[in-house]
Amino acid sequence: MKRFYTVVDVSEATDLPNGISQQGWQVTLDGRGLKTVKGASQVVPTPALAEALAGEWDAQGETIEPASFPMRDMADYAIDVLARDNARIADALVAYADTDTLLYRADPDELLYAQQNALWEPIVSAFEAREGVLFERVSGIIHRPQPPAALATIRARLAGFDPFTLAALEAKASLAASLITGLSALEAQADVAALWHAASLEEEWQAEKWGRDEEAEERRTRRTADFHRAAQFAALAKA
Repeated sequence: MKRFYTVVDVSEATDLPNGISQQGWQVTLDGRGLKTVKGASQVVPTPALAEALAGEWDAQGETIEPASFPMRDMADYAIDVLARDNARIADALVAYADTDTLLYRADPDELLYAQQNALWEPIVSAFEAREGVLFERVSGIIHRPQPPAALATIRARLAGFDPFTLAALEAKASLAASLITGLSALEAQADVAALWHAASLEEEWQAEKWGRDEEAEERRTRRTADFHRAAQFAALAKA
């Protein structure tokens, strides 16, 4: 598609969709406010996030590249899907906690176990202290249900999240196969790079052991960028 606009701007919006309770901001192209894929006003909760969305439009050349709008896509998903069905996604995210990668470790006599324990245990322990929950650590790959009380506590917290935070959290939890990692990355002082490094431990271990191939490395690079972008989206939605 050819670029059809000249001026990209951000303005305060009055037509607030679900999930925006007080104030909202919207990208405008030649003075016209953008819509989501499903036709709702694409209004976001902070000017910082709106500026990031505007940056994607401003960066387009003569031809618009649909794949170069990852933040727009996340915003549309928050407005069109999550704002209408927060409960469903909260339930789905709790399922990540029940099978969280950081809770499933190798057998203690395996070399990988020591690395998992060194990288993962501080993250899990800090999370437990912060959230007031206790999880079971599991050796091996056979599923062991986590304590219902812990899952209920996490579910209650998720129920209070706005759709933009949930959109970012879902992306992070999916990429890391870990809700603990995704939620930890929401903290104000979170070291997002260290959290992603920890979540990628097993993949990195396999690469070191069996060798690296170009396709896998490209995939890892994309997933790393996606995780950082989701963390940025969450931060901008709260800025």
